[in-house]
Order: sequence, then structure tokens, then C-alpha cells
Amino acid sequence: MYQDQIDIKTPEFVSLQYQVAGLGSRGAAMLIDQLLLIITNILIYLVLVMTNLSNAFYFADSWLPIAIAIAVIFFINWGYFFVCEYFFSGKTLGKKWVGIRAIQENGHSLTLLSSLIRNLLRIIDMLPSAYFVGMIFIFFHSKHKRLGDIVAGTIVVHERRAKKEKTSRIDKEIKRRGLTKESLQLEEWAIKSLGDKEWELLKAYSRKFLNVKLTERMRLTKYLAEKLFPKVGIEIGGKHFTEQENILLTLYLIARDEWEYEL
Repeated sequence: MYQDQIDIKTPEFVSLQYQVAGLGSRGAAMLIDQLLLIITNILIYLVLVMTNLSNAFYFADSWLPIAIAIAVIFFINWGYFFVCEYFFSGKTLGKKWVGIRAIQENGHSLTLLSSLIRNLLRIIDMLPSAYFVGMIFIFFHSKHKRLGDIVAGTIVVHERRAKKEKTSRIDKEIKRRGLTKESLQLEEWAIKSLGDKEWELLKAYSRKFLNVKLTERMRLTKYLAEKLFPKVGIEIGGKHFTEQENILLTLYLIARDEWEYEL
């Protein structure tokens, strides 16, 4: 049992276990992110120099280039964290490298609002410099939260590795059908709609798929298709039973990459 392991009960009454990311792993991720941002800021400065826009800084009334440069740098330095965490499952490049991610306290992925709040409050966590306030909060908080996490209701946890098992019967069946995650082209919003509740349904479906009679499998397929297809923007009408199965098995592959982990 990990010392910082926590149990999260989702609104769907699914119990999830996570290992909370501490100051060391979060600090390492931040160092990587800051290094990337420093490189980006230097490149922006070099572009300004090369285009001779930097010469405008020497004139008191030439405030527009300064304002544009400050706005661009602010957007990149703040927007980087917000965009990465919202669109890439709570992971910046630094977090991905270290193997941690930000999630909501209920186990769900970050929402637009929670990502916005936790990253806006970086301004306070950074005070007086080098994330001093944030480090103090992380060090003393029982769940290693900085101020942004407390207000936004988020938590940073270790990314768990996918379980390595012998090829299961359902994997063999999926391979026999020639299905991969790329067999179904979904929009980003549709992929994000596959939360832990949908994963539990798809996981249960995959377990029963080859272990029930055909009539029972048809009933399960029809039930799950009616429940999940509208959620990801797929029309159920006119689709043959086998096609519905293939779509559900592909959704299972997509959701498994996000939700099937071990500590």
C-alpha cells in the first residue's frame, strides 16, 4: 500500500485508487515545463530582434510592440498549462514526462472551469517567486494540493501504467475482427465524453461478450448501443448487429487507454 494512496468514490459509485503526486514529482514536471517555456520565450525574443521590432523598445511612445510582446508571452506562459491540461487529460509535457496528471477530486477528467481556475491561481501560487506559495501548500497539505487545486477541486496523481497481461480472449476476438482504435474516427469532445462510467459499462460488455449466448449478447449490444452511441455522436439507426458490436469494441479500445491502469 502506498503511503499517499487515496480512494476516490465517483458519482457513479465506482471506486478508484490513485497515488497522489508529491512535491518531488510535481517539481520535476514544473522544471521541465518552465524549461520549455524559457526556450519558447527566447525564441520569441529572437524573432522580435530579427524583425527589428525590438528597436521600438527604445522609444518612449512606442508602447504597442511592447504591449503585443507582453500579451503574447503572457498567453503562451499561462495558456500553455490551461490548454495542455484541458485538452490532454490533465497533462502538460512536463507532467507527461514525469508520469503524473491533474484530475478532479471525483475522479473525472478536468472540466473547462476547473482547468481555468487552477491555472488562473498559478499567479498566487508563484508568489513571491519560484512557486514558493505553491510549494508550501503542497508540502503541508494532506493531499499535496497547491492553492489552485484547493479552489478548483482538483488533485494531481501519478499516471498509472496499463496492465500488462497475456492476450485475453476479447483481445484475440478484436484482433480477429481487424479492429483498432483508428477504426472509429471520433471528435475530441466525443472521446472526452467516455468517462469512468462509460468505461465500466464497456469493460463489463467486453467481459461478457464471449461468455454469453448469442441472444443475450444481442440484447447487451442493443442496450449499450442505445446508451452510448448518442453520447459520442453516432447514429444507431440502420446499423447491423455486427456493426454495432464492432463500434462498441472499438469504443472499448479507446476508453481502455484512458481508464485501465494499475498503481
